[in-house]
Amino acid sequence: MSTSWIRACGIDDIDDGEAFRLDTVPPVSVFRSGDEFFCLDDTCTHEDYSLADSWVEDCTVECPLHQAKFCLRTGAVLAQPATRPLATHEIKVEGTDIYVRIDREREEHREEEHREGAHHGAA
Repeated sequence: MSTSWIRACGIDDIDDGEAFRLDTVPPVSVFRSGDEFFCLDDTCTHEDYSLADSWVEDCTVECPLHQAKFCLRTGAVLAQPATRPLATHEIKVEGTDIYVRIDREREEHREEEHREGAHHGAA
């Protein structure tokens, strides 16, 4: 498996209860809850909606669209209507920088699916 660490942002770039979105494929967001940082897939599993502007509190994130809730530690669904968990990604803080570990093979597979979907949808 091909993985790499990428710098996401600085710790001062994310206030408590906020998130920082990365335009990876699929997109991921780094969330801050208190003094802890978490990285999860950015798209709600209930409906395609970014979680970067969601409500973050007590290590949970709530989608503003239909109020699905997820655990920031595990990605587990805490409240419906979502039924599938979010993928989590390893994170590390070095000094004032936040790094996330991205699975490049997964990213390349998603890019390929996106291209094929766009191609098949073209008239």
